[in-house]
Amino acid sequence: MYTQIVETINVSREVAWLPWAVQYFFLIGLSYCGFLLSLPGVMFKRPSWNGISNLALAVAVICGISAPVALLADLHQPGRFLNFYLHFNPKSWMAWGAVFIPVYVGGLLLYGWLAWRPLLAKTGAQPTRYAPIARWLSLGGHESRAALKIAAVITTIGAILVALYTGAEVMVVASRPLWNTPLLPVQFVVTAMAGALGMVLIFNRMMSRPSPLIVQKASRWLAVSQLCALLVGAVWLAIALSGLSPVHSAALAEVAPAENWRLAAAWAVLATVITFLLAWKRPGSGLLIGLLALHSTWMMRWSIFIGGQEVPKTGAGYYSYQLPLGPEGLLGIVGTAGLWVFLFIALTSLLPLNQLGNTRQA
Repeated sequence: MYTQIVETINVSREVAWLPWAVQYFFLIGLSYCGFLLSLPGVMFKRPSWNGISNLALAVAVICGISAPVALLADLHQPGRFLNFYLHFNPKSWMAWGAVFIPVYVGGLLLYGWLAWRPLLAKTGAQPTRYAPIARWLSLGGHESRAALKIAAVITTIGAILVALYTGAEVMVVASRPLWNTPLLPVQFVVTAMAGALGMVLIFNRMMSRPSPLIVQKASRWLAVSQLCALLVGAVWLAIALSGLSPVHSAALAEVAPAENWRLAAAWAVLATVITFLLAWKRPGSGLLIGLLALHSTWMMRWSIFIGGQEVPKTGAGYYSYQLPLGPEGLLGIVGTAGLWVFLFIALTSLLPLNQLGNTRQA
């Protein structure tokens, strides 16, 4: 018979969702928003959108290929991905994600190829080392509007489903009030749109002759996205303070006492406001605006995923997380960035950024 009382104050746990997950949500958000930005110029043939849309499609394709690799790495064993198909669970958002991701990525690759066939044929006609590959990929270079429309519809459905599932699979975790908030999927989409526009501005700046029209238009829409992000954040805070939503109030109560969370919130608001003001008042500084937008997009996801796991489910205080230097931390981030750079080099070798950004409709 035990005569002692054992009291458990707190239990320290390692993070379950590693930086690989942050990279996946970051890249897949840039991808589906980049695809949506491609529709006005590529699908609906609006001349004023043509340059932005082609650059946005490049963002969508590069990030759309990189994102699933980061997701597989976060599963620790790639074979676990097969279990979603072998033992499908219709009640799991992750299981549905295993269906939505191939639909979206497959449709995106088909859509991108159909949209860029004329440009590939143009590259193939030039005396460059990549001309044979471009000619082979173009398959004649004739545009098929019917096929492009079908691919656009499939990819649009896939993009909507991916945006829905990436927000829902985090929101449904009831044990973490910071995640279990209905506005979280909206925040993911709004910040991802800002990141996609920021990447378009960076791509435009990397062109030998940056287009001022792209800078002006992308900056204006980036300002709108940042304003939407501030409004959604204000609504989130108002609901939490008013007590109208118990989950929002619980989430605020978890993080409000921590100095680092207050600092992170102030930094996020300041970065968003600065990006909004620069995009609206100083659209000529495209590179700086783009980098700030990407910073805000990444920071939001890092705070939600990694910071959210620093809040204990039981007990007092907060867990302390330090970024490892190995493949589960910094090396993994660098590796994913390296894959992204490789895909960027491969794509722009066949379709230079100048050719994408300076394309004109007849």
